[in-house]
Amino acid sequence: MWLILAFLSAALLGFYDAFKKKSLRGNAVLPVLFLNTLFCSLVFLPFILCSAWMPGVLEGTMLYVPAAGWEVHKYVLLKSFIVLGSWAFGYFGMKHLPLTIVGPINATRPVMVLVGALLLFGERLNLWQWVGVMLAIFSFFLLSRSGKKEGIDFKHNKWILCIVLAAVLGAVSGLYDKYLMKQFDPMLVQSWYNVYQVFIMCPVLLLLWYPRRRETTPFRWDWYIVGISFFLCAADFAYFYALSYEDSMISIVSMVRRGSVIVSFLFGALAFHEKNLRSKAVDLALVLLGMFFLYLGSR
Repeated sequence: MWLILAFLSAALLGFYDAFKKKSLRGNAVLPVLFLNTLFCSLVFLPFILCSAWMPGVLEGTMLYVPAAGWEVHKYVLLKSFIVLGSWAFGYFGMKHLPLTIVGPINATRPVMVLVGALLLFGERLNLWQWVGVMLAIFSFFLLSRSGKKEGIDFKHNKWILCIVLAAVLGAVSGLYDKYLMKQFDPMLVQSWYNVYQVFIMCPVLLLLWYPRRRETTPFRWDWYIVGISFFLCAADFAYFYALSYEDSMISIVSMVRRGSVIVSFLFGALAFHEKNLRSKAVDLALVLLGMFFLYLGSR
C-alpha cells in the first residue's frame, strides 16, 4: 500500500511543479510562496480545530490531528524551516529556468538521500546503488551541456545554484521525514508544519518584499496559485502516510516520488514549448535509469 501511495504522490507532484511554473512566470516569487503556505494551512486548519473542539468527529480517521506539546512541536517547527528553505530556493530557480531542466535536477534527490543515509546512518552502498549514483552524476553533467545550448552555465548560474540547494534541503527533509513518521502522527506533522510556515513567511514578506515591491517584479493574482496548494497538500498527504507504514523504505519512496519529473517534463514540452527536448529527454532517461538501479539495490 505504501508503494501505491508513493506513486500517487509522484503524479500529484508533477502537476504541482507545472502549476508552480505557470504561477511564477512574470510574477513576484515571495507573494506566490506566501499564498501557497497560506492556502495549504487553510486546508488543514479545519481538521486541527475540529480535532481540538470536537474530537469525536474525526477520531479514529486519517484526518484526526492529535494534540501534542512543545516536545513534539519543536520537531515540526524545524521541519517547517527546512521545507520553507527548500521551497524558497526552488521557487526562485523555477521562475528563471526551464521546467525541463529543473525537473531532472530535482530527480537527483534520491541520490542525495542515499548519500545522507551513508553519512548519517552508516549505511553502505551496494554495486547497484553505486551504478545508480554514477548514472545520476553523469546525467547531471549531460544536463549541464543541454543547458549551455540555452545560455545556462551550470557553474556560474545562480538559479542553478538555487535549484541545487533546494534539492539538497529537500533531501535533508526526506531523511528527517522518516524519523518524524516513526515518532509522530502523519496528520499532526503535515497540518502543523504548514501552519508554522505561514508565521515564518509573514515577516519575510513584510520585511523583504513589501518595502521593495515597486522596484521588483510586481505581483499578480493567478488561479494557478490555488492549484499549487491543492496538488502539494494531496501529494504530501499520500507521502506522509506512505512513510507511516512500518515496512516503508525512505530510499524507495524518495525515488518513486522523483518520478514526478515525467509529468513535469511533459508539461514543459507540451504546455510551455521549451527547447532542446531531444537532448534533455536523453538526460532524463539516464536519471530514470539511475533511479531504477537505486531501486534494484534497495530491494
